Amino acid sequence: MFSQSTVSAADLKPHRLICFGMLTVLLGYNLACHVWPADIQMGVDEAQRVLVRSILYGVAIVLFPVVKLLRHILLRLNQTMPGPKTAKQRYLLTIIVTQVLIELVGFFGLTMFILGDGFNTLYIFSAMAALGIFLHKPNMDEYLAIESALSIKS
Repeated sequence: MFSQSTVSAADLKPHRLICFGMLTVLLGYNLACHVWPADIQMGVDEAQRVLVRSILYGVAIVLFPVVKLLRHILLRLNQTMPGPKTAKQRYLLTIIVTQVLIELVGFFGLTMFILGDGFNTLYIFSAMAALGIFLHKPNMDEYLAIESALSIKS
């Protein structure tokens, strides 16, 4: 397959930095909500917030399997699509797409906090987003599979 000298853990450093960046953004707006809660919250009526919250929970629940399916499709496309991009570049795009989509779940919590919900909703959505970031972190086996498929094609 590949010798350790051609493929190393350092190849996935940018991929891990994307995940770290997503966690930093998540932490950043959670801290902002704690530091400036009165300045951020709008105080929308409870009935409207319940409707929006229910919709966002539904979207978040659906988003997790959709992102997993999308990741699977992107990984297969990375292995089969022709083009000059390296395995590292292809896998980085897959990581960026999945991480951004999962980060949306965290923004749902921020949105609900801005609308007037409490910290509990913010924490629930943030925890879901953190879980998603962890579940879709870079995986050396996936990267090696892409590298292997591309080397066979060339």
